[in-house]
Amino acid sequence: QQKKKKVNNSKKAQRLKFMKNPQFFRNGFKDVREEVKENMEESFTSSVVQELRTNDFVLEREGVVVHLAKDYGFCWGVERSIALAYEASNHYTDKTVHITNELIHNPVVNDQLHDMGVQFIEKKEDGTKNFESIEDGDVVILPAFGASFEEMKLFDEKNVDVVDTTCPWVSKVWNTVDLHQRKGLTSIIHGKYAHEETIATTSFCEDFICVKNIDETQMVVDYITEGGDKEAFLEYFKHAMSEGFDPDIMFDKVGLANQTTMYKKETRAVGQLLQKAMISKFGPAEINDHYLEFDTICDATQERQDAVSELVENKEELGLDFILVVGGWDSSNTAHLLEIPQLAGVRSFHINRPECVTADNTITHRLMNGDIETEPFILDISKDVVIGVTSGASTPDKVVQDTLSSVFMLKKVSDAQE
Repeated sequence: QQKKKKVNNSKKAQRLKFMKNPQFFRNGFKDVREEVKENMEESFTSSVVQELRTNDFVLEREGVVVHLAKDYGFCWGVERSIALAYEASNHYTDKTVHITNELIHNPVVNDQLHDMGVQFIEKKEDGTKNFESIEDGDVVILPAFGASFEEMKLFDEKNVDVVDTTCPWVSKVWNTVDLHQRKGLTSIIHGKYAHEETIATTSFCEDFICVKNIDETQMVVDYITEGGDKEAFLEYFKHAMSEGFDPDIMFDKVGLANQTTMYKKETRAVGQLLQKAMISKFGPAEINDHYLEFDTICDATQERQDAVSELVENKEELGLDFILVVGGWDSSNTAHLLEIPQLAGVRSFHINRPECVTADNTITHRLMNGDIETEPFILDISKDVVIGVTSGASTPDKVVQDTLSSVFMLKKVSDAQE
């Protein structure tokens, strides 16, 4: 009876209760659906990308040969999130509509929401959000990354309509960490602790620690198997773990989950390290009592990573001069697409807008370390240019088209001058 009561009071149970509130909406608004559908098609679809798709993902124009990755761009979860947010904006014409964060990590989409009059919740200097602007009777949109448990609880207690656009793959991660809690496991999250999705996920955990890469995983593994300087360990992970975290007792039973947009090969490597450590400490016969792992990388993330890997593997055969990765600079899934050609030594650029390609043949792009740099773009513009292109899961096809148009124009003008 006591165990049953604990489960019923879990954060998952409370989240499900929030979702039953008659002011909580997850299925959109049919009265404006057709209007929003037409708007999205006009704003986001691309004749150039469609031509690429129908021509085996290859297009030649103005002396530029384009090879498009076979999986790219908008995923179902992002399209769903945008449609729900746009429907909310069009439906609530007489109410103030807020959103707790960027809807997705794409500047074009977020700019459109600004233009629709959606109010983005202000972030304070300490990183917390200022919810004082939300008044009785307002509307609050939860973005594709989800919202924290504390935010959902706050909105449930207010007289506001909540429009939940959370990607179902993110909800899958929340269900995984709930299972960890029910089994008495500490959640190890492979993700970036300051990313909106991971902030939401950890809010549904009890005991957790976040590792962003193999190096940090190795630090955890070393502590599990050998112990170490507890004070130094806690200092290093102080922003990436639950309050009161004690590595001396909380690594006895662990479960792995991940931010849905991480690099899947790295997540697998993280899991292998953790599993090996737990086997080393407790023995193979006891591993199932001490370690649990679920793959919570979303299908769209994996498919786009595989597709850009295919471009990289066929670079010589295709004769690629470089690969363009198009997507928001703060988009985790897009950043991981850049890592694949970069780590393979293939010239590549991550741009967030078509304007990053300029008429003076320079390109402004994001490096793997997050720095923004401007450098010469097409090194030999006198010859035919062969490029690979991919885009993140939150990038509209229209942005890819406008980027390619900038490249076509650059080559056309150069040829005309010669």
